[in-house]
Amino acid sequence: MTAVITGMGLFTPVGRGVEATFDALCTGRSGLVQPPADHPIAGSLEVAGVLPAIDPRSVASGPDTKILDRIVLLALLTAAEAFADAGIEVGRDVAPERAAVIVGGVGGMATLEAQVLTRAARGRAGVNPYLLTGILPNMPSARIAIRHGIRGYSSSVGTACASGVQAVADAVRLIQAGEADVVLCGASEAPLFPTFADTFGNARALARGWADPTAASRPFDTRRNGFVLAEGAALLVLESADHAAARGATGYAEIAGYGVTTDAYHPTAPRPDGTGAAESIRRALAGGGVPAAEVGYVNAHGTGTKLGDIAEITALTEVFGPNGVPVSSTKALTGHLLGASGVLEAAATALALGRGLLPPTWNLDDPDPACAADHIRKDPRATETGYALTNSFGFGGQNVSLLLARSRR
Repeated sequence: MTAVITGMGLFTPVGRGVEATFDALCTGRSGLVQPPADHPIAGSLEVAGVLPAIDPRSVASGPDTKILDRIVLLALLTAAEAFADAGIEVGRDVAPERAAVIVGGVGGMATLEAQVLTRAARGRAGVNPYLLTGILPNMPSARIAIRHGIRGYSSSVGTACASGVQAVADAVRLIQAGEADVVLCGASEAPLFPTFADTFGNARALARGWADPTAASRPFDTRRNGFVLAEGAALLVLESADHAAARGATGYAEIAGYGVTTDAYHPTAPRPDGTGAAESIRRALAGGGVPAAEVGYVNAHGTGTKLGDIAEITALTEVFGPNGVPVSSTKALTGHLLGASGVLEAAATALALGRGLLPPTWNLDDPDPACAADHIRKDPRATETGYALTNSFGFGGQNVSLLLARSRR
């Protein structure tokens, strides 16, 4: 049973919503900035993908306004946009028991940090009794289910930076198994707080030394020196093709196949030979019954790290051959939204297919010879391809690949 993307909710450093986000990716409008002096991560990060402040009272009420972590606020806002974009109201367009929600992310770590500091200063009395409902990883899914009356499958996914795309793969499984007609899936991340920023900084994983923050994220470029930490949320509405057709919905794209593998190699580093990633790509192609030669675009994981970029290009070369498929990474503009990045990139891939326009890798001025590929650079590239792939990899050796097909409706 085919799963179709019929709705998108995007809250990203480059814009909010489908049109603003895709326009930025194609025109080169960066969302990377030097954090303002009054931001909690000022002094910890030289550059970041920062979203506007959210007034909790605009999203929730009562005690929730004092404890809901930013990941939950982002998830609730983005979920509402995704359902509105799909034209779906649970209970009207789909039975509550036939709707599901799967949202990935690390959980409310900023709220936990704040409460630990409060307890250290004030003792037991300082701990908010609603703390658990602010920090548990399943709270974005649970809060969305409560807000929209979703009474079917509900879950969270924690596979590091692959979490959001893993949620999409799990949603496809639900639809293929006939367990749901509509699934809201993706991820929400809010990692811009001191401890999280400092751990990446101390590990020397972050881009540094760039006077121009918009130049800091440069996947596959010889001068890349790390990724740029960013926050945001991306959620997709997936429907079974039959359910979408019955209500006359037009999909952005179909999820033709997916692949999920584990490197079993190292807690943080990818396999240098890219074999785990290559296998996830092959599984996605096999799931869709699509030969590698028919794929006309890959939206890469491409974070801008030395080892990660090379390993991914090595995997793509193994599957598609040298310069065998056009490649770009949109993280040059958005930064790395951790678990939410892959879903944002899946959305960008679906839009690229539908509009026949492939966004380039901005800041790719001098491609690293170790990352030799058919890189899309400087300007978008027109395409008529019917198939595109997006990759998402995470700490622990998590590899997830999605094969998307141009919508047939």
